[in-house]
Amino acid sequence: MGNMKNYEQTYADFKFEVPADFNWARDTFDKWGEDRGKLALWVVDDFGNEEKFTFAEMTRLSKKLANVFSANNIKEGDKVIVILGRLPAWWISILACLRSGVIVSPGTGQLTPKDIQYRFESSGAVAMICDEGNAAKVDAVADKCPTLTTKIVVGSREGWLSFDEEVEKAADDFEAAATTCDTQSILYFTSGTTGMPKMTVHTHATYGIGHTITGKFWLDLTPDDIHWNLSDTGWAKAAWSSYFGPWNCGAAVFAHNSPGKFDGKQVLGMIDKYPITTLCGPPTAYRVFVQEDLTKYTFKALRHCVAAGEPLNPEVINVWKEATGNTIYDGYGQTETVLLVANFPCNEVRPGSMGKMSPTFYIGIIDDEGNEAPAGQEGDIAVRVKPVRPVGLFKEYYNEPERTAATYRGDWYVTGDRGIKDEDDYIWFVGRADDVILTSGYRIGPFEVESALIEHPAVAESAVVASPDEVRGEIVKAFVILAPGYQGSPELVKEIQDFVKKVTAPYKYPREIEFVESLPKTISGKIRRIELRDAEKQKKMLKMTEEGTAS
Repeated sequence: MGNMKNYEQTYADFKFEVPADFNWARDTFDKWGEDRGKLALWVVDDFGNEEKFTFAEMTRLSKKLANVFSANNIKEGDKVIVILGRLPAWWISILACLRSGVIVSPGTGQLTPKDIQYRFESSGAVAMICDEGNAAKVDAVADKCPTLTTKIVVGSREGWLSFDEEVEKAADDFEAAATTCDTQSILYFTSGTTGMPKMTVHTHATYGIGHTITGKFWLDLTPDDIHWNLSDTGWAKAAWSSYFGPWNCGAAVFAHNSPGKFDGKQVLGMIDKYPITTLCGPPTAYRVFVQEDLTKYTFKALRHCVAAGEPLNPEVINVWKEATGNTIYDGYGQTETVLLVANFPCNEVRPGSMGKMSPTFYIGIIDDEGNEAPAGQEGDIAVRVKPVRPVGLFKEYYNEPERTAATYRGDWYVTGDRGIKDEDDYIWFVGRADDVILTSGYRIGPFEVESALIEHPAVAESAVVASPDEVRGEIVKAFVILAPGYQGSPELVKEIQDFVKKVTAPYKYPREIEFVESLPKTISGKIRRIELRDAEKQKKMLKMTEEGTAS
């Protein structure tokens, strides 16, 4: 049953202690280092090289880096952008920022020079820590980033400070900054469906203390675990499951530093080889895993698996459970929050449901006026923030008071997702408020159709979007990646359509199916439906215009 024996009791009793003065690096992380030999981080690469760090070593290295900051006039309240893959320097950099009261803004290596410029312009960051490849991008726009004064590279590059050399020669004694639980600590750029990315501000408490729920109750971690989260370091999911979640619980973090594309066989082989006890991956990863021959692997140490990012199809959960003995526990939250809803190990999993509310949160399904909807009725997924604001909720969107205010409706913070809550308080995800397809008066969530599609043996992965239609307003269109051994044909389209009609309500079947080689995804593996939808809209509009001209 893990860390939560009884859901109702834990939900009723669990409370956070939030001290006024709080520095996560000093007050949480360093405490684990009192056991000198305790493993904190284990990084392996594609060539069999391994690096291991204890909590005590990480404390020492981050103190040294904090002194490098001081020597370069990077001070409390300043912002530092960190773009590093799964290198030990990524973990050390964030720890040093938290320790010194510097606000860290992690980014992904897939950012373009223009993206990097936008981040400096909008955040006013004074420093960059990155690898050699990203250093070249920074140099391409450095003259347009007047606030940038310090450049630190892992590796070497002219005009940059060397991370290893600077850390090596710095003193290892550093007094942590006197931060409070409300001091800003992390700034995440998060893309909405419209406009430029917004900056989500978290504090030493919102993520630092808030992610105790994520680590303890959902990841089910103890100090004996070795936890592997597959996420890119540039996404907030890394703060959830590669940083605060595990380290709040004293678990060791495992990471695979590979520049290559995600390789299901390779990852499965590593789960077999290393004593990884708990795994966190995006649904995409599990969909790839179940295409492999899972009988080749033993999964000897693996005891607990979770997925987040979008709901996971019941079919995938069943195949994985059969092969590994592990149920995949879904979790739901946002960059703006910690874990809000999850399937916790002590509760019955209802396939397709995101599970129940996390302790310390009350999640409601609300209407446009901010009233709670009755059980079974669709509405906006929202977090109650009055009379008491829960700890794990972001502070604000940086420098955007209006945008921040727009996320509140009465007593609620509105997530922008749609859902349903049943009589037993299980919450079901319907879709992003703007992903919902309206066809002939029906509202269809893309996920329902994708779940039906994946049950067909020919479908490896799919994305479902609205496609404009003169008669119905919109129709359901599916973009399908075929499983190995299948060829696209009109017959297969018909077969899949008929199959979906049987599996789910007939009106939900995709009226159009397009076979594709790949789907557009965010860094974190979420399908970018908006990209497909916009392209589809343009294509249909063009077609309608051409037909109009022809007649």
